[in-house]
Amino acid sequence: MGRSRYYGAFVNYMTDSHLFTSFHEKLMKLSHSPEFINEPRELKLAALTTLCAKALGIERVSVWILSHGADRMTCEYLHDKHRDPSGQDSSNHSPLVLYRNDHPNYFDSLSLARVIDATDARNDSRTSSFTENYLTPLGIHSMLDAPIYDGARPSGVLCLETLSKRVWTIPELSFVVAIADTVSLINTHEAWLESKRKLDYLTHFDSLTGLANLYSLRERLGYRISQAARMNNGEFLLLWIDLDRLKVINDGLGPDVGDQVIAETGRRLANIPIAQSDLLARIGGDEFALLIDDQGGRQRLDELIGKIQAQTCLPISINGQQLCVTASIGICRFPDDGHDAETLLRSAEAAMYYAKKHGQGQSYRFNTSIQTTARSLFALERELRDAIHQDQLSVYYQPIFSTADKSLDSAEALVRWQHPKRGMLPPIEFLEIARGAGLMYELGECVLRQVCRDVQQARQRGIELPHITVNLASEQVLNPELPDFIARTCAAFFIPPSALHFEVTEDAIQGDSRSLRKTLQRIVANGSELAIDDFGTGYSSLSRLKTLPFAKLKIDRSFIRDIPNDEDDCAITRSIIGLAKGLGLSLVAEGVESRAHEEWLERHGCQFLQGYRYSKPVPFETLIQEFIAIPAAH
Repeated sequence: MGRSRYYGAFVNYMTDSHLFTSFHEKLMKLSHSPEFINEPRELKLAALTTLCAKALGIERVSVWILSHGADRMTCEYLHDKHRDPSGQDSSNHSPLVLYRNDHPNYFDSLSLARVIDATDARNDSRTSSFTENYLTPLGIHSMLDAPIYDGARPSGVLCLETLSKRVWTIPELSFVVAIADTVSLINTHEAWLESKRKLDYLTHFDSLTGLANLYSLRERLGYRISQAARMNNGEFLLLWIDLDRLKVINDGLGPDVGDQVIAETGRRLANIPIAQSDLLARIGGDEFALLIDDQGGRQRLDELIGKIQAQTCLPISINGQQLCVTASIGICRFPDDGHDAETLLRSAEAAMYYAKKHGQGQSYRFNTSIQTTARSLFALERELRDAIHQDQLSVYYQPIFSTADKSLDSAEALVRWQHPKRGMLPPIEFLEIARGAGLMYELGECVLRQVCRDVQQARQRGIELPHITVNLASEQVLNPELPDFIARTCAAFFIPPSALHFEVTEDAIQGDSRSLRKTLQRIVANGSELAIDDFGTGYSSLSRLKTLPFAKLKIDRSFIRDIPNDEDDCAITRSIIGLAKGLGLSLVAEGVESRAHEEWLERHGCQFLQGYRYSKPVPFETLIQEFIAIPAAH
């Protein structure tokens, strides 16, 4: 008897082993065949579910997709021997979507178990919720479900269903799990292919316009240059196209509108019929480049530039507004203006900037005089870098007065550069150079140190200063280390942070990120007050103003210049005053130059005034001598 039991167990073992081997041989043969590997996803799922159904002798095998929130599953593919030749489910009872709320036990079990082997599915606690509307109408008695994965994330289910009760064996369980794992591998491979496709697209193309990007342009330039070297010919032109008014649009209407202008300009440029055109690329924010064969003759080049400028300056309708831009174009030629990609790009860009200096909508061909100008700018950048690092910048101060009694309320610190050869340079002469060279944060540090030095010297002389307001560039505000630097600098000069106030332009707060809010809140927590500078020229939403810790708005001088004669400027300024009052913010008007300005602003409730009517920016000693009471010497 014992021997008989042993023999029976041995027979069962050998049978299971044979089935296990047979099942997996079939799966390996299918999944490794070139035909299967190259099939689209739907045909792969059809082959796998058909194999499973025939190997196990069951009626229904389906693949389901689990939503990212794991709250529902959708049937992706169903193999059913009751389907008619057209591929439709003749039973017409199969649900397309399953919801967690309707089947909580089933969804919970999927997340915990490797398989759900429900021999009596109608009475199994995991699957009984399907009985009334699904199992009974279709005559299903047993289910076997194995999870499918996308990487480490559960992404679906392989579901087997039989019309008679079935006890699932170990080889069958192993086979079903192996098929589910094969679908998981298909998912992983498809996700990798999609990621690779997206990465390749992002590497070579601009997401906003769909045009080639700077990386692609450099690759193409390199290819054309190497091709020219092999063939001993191959002259070509590189055009650098820069939109002239995009910053005004971004500041006035917001970056989303600016992006629409860029996208429409890219579409128009792409639609210009150009003989021997090689590549059109978007290479920067509002900059494009066009690579073309040298068509010979100035006339044909002028005709092309005329087409580009004509298309660029056509009005663009966005949100009911007609927007107009122009393009400045720089042109360089290979091999005359450079023998490598970087030199050609620099030459074309230098020619574009030269064209822009001579007015909007201009074009210019690169030559050695432009190269000299570019070298001069490079030299100026180097000199500015040295001046910043050696703390050689100066700070002038413009007083700000109370409207009520014309008493001095505060003073704004404004940077100046005493150049050894060019004399005193205002910010407009060097701030863009600093920004382009990545020096704005260091320049801001230099200005803050000089302000603290001046405040310290005044205190040592017993002179009580009003609050000094310091401008913060966007490069500073976006650096989370800024509050710590301010605190350290104030401590180094033995002055409290509360002695300083700070101004931030609207452009600097466009992101409104959590990091930005935290940075500004830390500055205020240290005792300083914040103001929005040049208000009305940027892109601020009311929700942003409510959530950021500003105490003051400064109306840009462009709105003050023509009041009270310009009705539009008056209306805008009244709106800003009303907004400030509604938000509990005090208000400073910049650019006050006349008695008419002063009277109008007083009448409409502006609390503080700043401008040439009272004083231009002056050196620190002049500020003290002319506007601050100096204590008598003992």
